Amino acid sequence: MRKFIVFLSLLIAVITVGCSSERSSSEMQNLEIGNSQKKVVYQVFTRLFGNTNTTNKPWGTLEENGVGKFNDFTDKALSEIKKLGVTHIWFTGVPHHNVITDYSSFGISNDDPDVVKGRAGSPYAVKDYYNVNPDLAENVTNRLEEFEALIARTHQQNLKVIIDIVPNHVARNYHSVTNPKGAKNFGAEDNTSVAYDVNNNFYYVPDEAFEVPDFLNGYRPLGGENHPSSDKKFNEYPAKWTGNGSRSAKPSFYDWYETVKVNYGISPEGKKDFEELPEGFENENYKIHYAFWKDKTVPNSWTKFKDICLYWIQKGVDGFRYDMAEMVPVEFWSYLNSNIKMKNPNAFLLAEVYNPSLYRDYLKKGKMDYLYDKVQLYDTLKNIIQGKGLTDNIPPIIKDLEDIEHHMLHFLENHDEQRIASKEFAGNANKGKPAMVVSATISSSPTMIYFAQELGEDGSENAGFGTPSRTSIFDYIGVPTLQRWMNNGKFDAGKSTKEEVELRDFYKRLLNFTINSKALMGTYFDLHSFNRSATKNYNSSLISYARFKEDEKLLIVANFNENESYSFELKLPKYLIDLWQLKEGKYHLKDQLYNTQTALLNVKNSEATVQINIRPLQSLILQLN
Repeated sequence: MRKFIVFLSLLIAVITVGCSSERSSSEMQNLEIGNSQKKVVYQVFTRLFGNTNTTNKPWGTLEENGVGKFNDFTDKALSEIKKLGVTHIWFTGVPHHNVITDYSSFGISNDDPDVVKGRAGSPYAVKDYYNVNPDLAENVTNRLEEFEALIARTHQQNLKVIIDIVPNHVARNYHSVTNPKGAKNFGAEDNTSVAYDVNNNFYYVPDEAFEVPDFLNGYRPLGGENHPSSDKKFNEYPAKWTGNGSRSAKPSFYDWYETVKVNYGISPEGKKDFEELPEGFENENYKIHYAFWKDKTVPNSWTKFKDICLYWIQKGVDGFRYDMAEMVPVEFWSYLNSNIKMKNPNAFLLAEVYNPSLYRDYLKKGKMDYLYDKVQLYDTLKNIIQGKGLTDNIPPIIKDLEDIEHHMLHFLENHDEQRIASKEFAGNANKGKPAMVVSATISSSPTMIYFAQELGEDGSENAGFGTPSRTSIFDYIGVPTLQRWMNNGKFDAGKSTKEEVELRDFYKRLLNFTINSKALMGTYFDLHSFNRSATKNYNSSLISYARFKEDEKLLIVANFNENESYSFELKLPKYLIDLWQLKEGKYHLKDQLYNTQTALLNVKNSEATVQINIRPLQSLILQLN
């Protein structure tokens, strides 16, 4: 008997799977999560969506290169995103962060280019958590109301809204002009004469002034353009620790110098000045966690971020993506997320955590719903796509994460990663197709795609700060494949190339299948390891597995080789034959991606085989009829 514990919102479900002496422990996982639907997140960089300007001048101003607005997410645009097979939209870059565009006439202070990356600014240097980026509004005065209207439009399309929360750091010049009654700015009540106090929001370098870092590699703010504030000076006394933890009054160019580290009650020596969770608390639900913290005194920064998140929950936001969550103590997440879940039990809470040894702590103690599966599945798939790795490395990852697989969000692109079509990654968006099928179907976890990934965007524009291949998050720029699909607000692919239309059709077919498949919320069975040793012509360019639940049974095969077709007999182990209760005879299989390819499952003398003919970069999702 094997038990896997799966956490989902209010539920702790213990699912028992029968074992057989013939069954390897690495072959099968029961991934069934009640009757829930697979989730698909569409991450969109908000200021780039809707921008029809094609100038794309490096370091171009808003007026020169254009910018997208909240209002560009029309009912038609949202409807087309929904039709792609999306359940959640992550609107990236919504909270008001530093920008160089002058909004002083609206009572917004100007930002200093010496501590701003790019002309449009980093979305992870938040200046005001109680308002939104003024770039995104048609009417800056009503920018918050315009975002609230976008939330309402998104909900009308039966889509959920996710925004960023960046708990580890804020902009050096954080100052909210729209604080709710009683809310104080970060650092407003700090004792700046000491390096650390439990209720200080920041860490300080007493008696030293901040110094702008020495710019390296020919970098100059705004590309060298003359600007009255670009003088290698920024007034900050005493200096604060930098966002990545640098304690120097003059951080390095490679430090996160545009941000300051938030203090969560951990002293410079590492002492925690707050209560830790009792032993075994990882097994308690969010209500118990909430009750634990209710009568505890917690550091001031904890309550500030709790109030911020509940403010956005009240506005109708359905969840958050937490930037660099592992740089913040797990006890804080227990406190914050239990407070959020008390307001919205269905809130979608996604964390950027890259250390696998911390995964279970942040899920179980920190009450996260989902974590990035970056350093295991994403990195492995990227290596395979680039010809640097083997599909043999995939089943061990699924085995290693079997107890938390539902909570490991899968992706092939996001704002931090290279575009698949970029020459630095694959050079061809089609090379990502088999990896996308695996990413979306190998577990019950959510799938995420990055806007214009479905169109083969290559991120080759030189926007200014940084280098191409990722699509700039720091500057004003147009996204060519997206602009062709948007077709001046028609959102009908009217200017898209044939290749772009075909790729989007692939993503649409795949993602819609995943959100409607019961089997993908059910059991995983590894076929790859068995066939690697038992099947002629089956090699490390191929991957295969079964997914099933109730009356839906799937055999999934993907070919990562861009040049070779393969023909082989896929074999099913006897344990799976018995589990599926297959009697001798022939069973028809039909591909669910394009509905054009069929196959026969032949069961004879306690053996089962399927003749597979698979083209380069093709994937088959074969359903047993």
